[in-house]
Amino acid sequence: MIIQFHTDANISGTQALQAEVKDVVTSTLDHLSERISRVEVHVTDENGKKGGLNDIRCVMEARVEGRQPTAITHHASSVSEAVAGGAEKLLRSLEHALGRVADKHSHDSMKRES
Repeated sequence: MIIQFHTDANISGTQALQAEVKDVVTSTLDHLSERISRVEVHVTDENGKKGGLNDIRCVMEARVEGRQPTAITHHASSVSEAVAGGAEKLLRSLEHALGRVADKHSHDSMKRES
């Protein structure tokens, strides 16, 4: 699973921050990592220097083999919170989507057995 990290001009994408983001995404999506080819993480500060509550936006997009990309958006007060919340939201979205595919396949195989 390749993890790409991008920030806007208002957020410094230091190596330490990149490592933190990769650790959070890797640990959160670990059990799905064989099915995910790439995750793109985009973090922006919507209010820039003005500040504000929940003004950090994290958009994550996961590429799963054989499927359309799955994307989520999560807002928080800090980059760390936005990334952690985004990773959890992406996990739920992927589990839901992949669960529906698994259910459909098991339902189809049950139909053939009848």
